[in-house]
Amino acid sequence: MFASPVETDIAPSGTLLGLLQRGRGDGALHALAAPRAEAVSALEHCVLHDPRPDWRLEHRSLYYARLYVDLRAGLGGIEHHLFDPADGLAAATADDRADGTGHAAAPRADEIAEERTGLALSVLGHLVSYGDRHALALLRRYAADGANWRWALDELAVRDDDAGLRALGPAILARFPRTDSGDAALARAVRDAYEPRPWRLWAEDSARPGQAARIDRAREDGDFGRWRRQLRSPGPRPGWGVPAVLAWVQEGHDAVPPVWREAPAARCLAATAADEDRPLLLETAATGTPPVRAAALRHLAERQDPAVLPLLEAAADDPDPDLAASAAGSFARMRGAAALAAARRWAAREDRVGAAAATLLAHRGGDADAGAVHTALRRAVRLGGPDTDVLPPLVDGVGRLGVRAAAPALRHVYRETASSALRGRAALALEAADPFFASGLAVECLWDCEEDTREVAARAATSCDARVADRLRRLAADPAERDGVQTAVRGRLAGA
Repeated sequence: MFASPVETDIAPSGTLLGLLQRGRGDGALHALAAPRAEAVSALEHCVLHDPRPDWRLEHRSLYYARLYVDLRAGLGGIEHHLFDPADGLAAATADDRADGTGHAAAPRADEIAEERTGLALSVLGHLVSYGDRHALALLRRYAADGANWRWALDELAVRDDDAGLRALGPAILARFPRTDSGDAALARAVRDAYEPRPWRLWAEDSARPGQAARIDRAREDGDFGRWRRQLRSPGPRPGWGVPAVLAWVQEGHDAVPPVWREAPAARCLAATAADEDRPLLLETAATGTPPVRAAALRHLAERQDPAVLPLLEAAADDPDPDLAASAAGSFARMRGAAALAAARRWAAREDRVGAAAATLLAHRGGDADAGAVHTALRRAVRLGGPDTDVLPPLVDGVGRLGVRAAAPALRHVYRETASSALRGRAALALEAADPFFASGLAVECLWDCEEDTREVAARAATSCDARVADRLRRLAADPAERDGVQTAVRGRLAGA
């Protein structure tokens, strides 16, 4: 019935390592029951080799930090990983990022450092919240010496005391030589700091007046640079008409590297296009170059223009992959009776148009469309596996429509996907579609890595399982737990 998982670095879901890599609640429960050495080894592998498909969207750090506490695991592996010679090589490359004009070069070195150490640093941050002094010492040392020092500094900014942060000031500023390029890099660092607290403390440090003066100059340079960039902005200006906006789109695509301006151009067209511009936009949507065509199609789709439907269908079959994906996405965002009627005609197609039609029905269809959305979900899992990019809206759709027949497919996605974000959506859909969710997967979800998934479980998990009440009490008392989860947990405990 289902496709085999695509070959990845993620272990099978039936293994302890595979469960921990996915961040599943069952992974935490199995780790606590497994031999300690085996559990610690699997946990350390996950922290040192980030398994997340997209670290910006998925969470593992609190999940792994809790396991470090529960397993009483040492931090030697993390320490060796952070201060490996490979990190020094990344630091040396990152120090050369600024070119002779003071502009940043391609941020490849920083991205490598983030991918290599970001998860480990986040785990250390949570361990500091649990009172681990060794984790605090490692973060301070890495902020002073490591390549990914910005990440470590952000972790310390919300957890360390003022004295600890002030002591780091000289080491951080020593990273920026007193040259034009070094001063420009410092101005960017101050301007782009995610957590401004350390920079404020260093600027107010009366014991180091030279340091304070340098940070004040960097702030002034950053403000001046921002003002200068705003004056020289190459973007749309008041008075631009539709032709100028479309020319700006093509100019971005012709740049090196090319810039796809579909979304900002659609917003500009919404402000500038008038009724008399409709013929030009329709012609552009039919015959323009791919980037300009995509912008026109998106604008017309957002205006719910009925004439755009055949143009979207044709563009979704275009050999240009960017245009085809853009057209499908524009159609999926449409509303109204004409778009729904087209979606019902196209939903059975096993191509990009069919996927977009099923997505629209999942978002906006009624009870009569439940079967089509369920069929599209099964087809997507069968053809693309549990991590195909068309699954999230279909999972949401069968949950919104309460399609009970979809429970087996949802359970498969929940167990097999490598994405904890998608697993959370599957859990929410199962809450609506699976009558056995409360006594089954909801219990496991109380240990899940994702906040939203734990919140679903806090609402739904049966109180008949002895583990549930104890876990709810632990979550309620955990200072690192998120507010949404604690609100749901306390509601359950108050009701009990």
